[in-house]
Amino acid sequence: MKKLLVLLSLLVLLFVPFQTVFADEAKAGEEKEYLVQFDGPAKKGLLKSFGVKDSDVLHEFSLLPVFQLELTEGQAKGLKDHPQIKFVEENAEAEAFAQQTPWGIPHVEGIEAQNNGYTGSGVDVAILDTGIDSSHEDLNVAGGYSVFGDSPYNDGNGHGTHVAGTVGALDNNLGVIGVAPEADLYAVKVLDSNGSGSYSGIAQGIEWSIQNGMDIINMSLGGSSSSSILKQYSDLAYDEGILVVAAAGNSGNSWGWGDTVGYPAKYDSVIAVAAVDQNNNRASFSSHGSAVELSAPGVSVLSTVPGNSYDSFNGTSMASPHVAGVAAQVWEAKPSLSNVQLRSLLQQTAEYLGNSNYYGYGLVQSFQAISQ
Repeated sequence: MKKLLVLLSLLVLLFVPFQTVFADEAKAGEEKEYLVQFDGPAKKGLLKSFGVKDSDVLHEFSLLPVFQLELTEGQAKGLKDHPQIKFVEENAEAEAFAQQTPWGIPHVEGIEAQNNGYTGSGVDVAILDTGIDSSHEDLNVAGGYSVFGDSPYNDGNGHGTHVAGTVGALDNNLGVIGVAPEADLYAVKVLDSNGSGSYSGIAQGIEWSIQNGMDIINMSLGGSSSSSILKQYSDLAYDEGILVVAAAGNSGNSWGWGDTVGYPAKYDSVIAVAAVDQNNNRASFSSHGSAVELSAPGVSVLSTVPGNSYDSFNGTSMASPHVAGVAAQVWEAKPSLSNVQLRSLLQQTAEYLGNSNYYGYGLVQSFQAISQ
């Protein structure tokens, strides 16, 4: 009996190690994808010496001596220790980076309006600026014109491309999204690569916009002096049924004293847009005065810049396109409105923020206007 128990004990002791070995071997036998780079010319013979079959080679790269392989953990360890192998690393998974929503877009109810089907579709928006980089993957530029005789689709400054993105950056799962992602953007280049231009150039841009049937003009630009010609063209555009929107200017002071609104924003035919931060406080630089009509986000505004890139800018230049984008959404929802009626609706439905010299009627609100 004792001999039988001893024999059984020996069999158990012998069985347990083998069980562990089998488990380890099973684990080691699981194949994963690896990227293997040779330190020098690739040698398939070396891979075969580690038991790598032709079917285990998923891809052989051309420009570097790199293979995508299916390997067991043991094979990967062995290759990693070999002097002719430079790197062995697991083939990590990657996914598309999600599209970002700049804080200003929901702040003006742009996302709420989009979720209810209003994206600015069918509305033509002229961006009078430094041009728009039409090759940017997050923008759809439908046309344009340059007063300088060059291409309106080359933006050597970046300002116009940034403004365009706030109005209508595409809803395409990359980069950012604009207020009205399906609006038709037109690059009307009236400022050069230094961000400079003339009142004559702006007037030419407005003229082109009238002649080419634009619905909305956005002018994130301006000067400190008035011009009878610029006023007449701004008035003419408004009389022709175009909604004209412009940045109030960045000449505000911390005390908020005086009238610092620039031109063309100061003209009665133009909506002057002031800038607020995420707490709806007036941006310290935002111009103030009785001509201020609406407010919109203008601090740390993320948008498109040339070269398929993105950046955050400050200024009433960033606030103005929020209003232009909202106008495009509302006009899509209410196409029978005249520009005068649309303007009045945006005033009535703005969120009151306080001092009208700072905020005008208040923060522009897209879905409030659509719902009324």
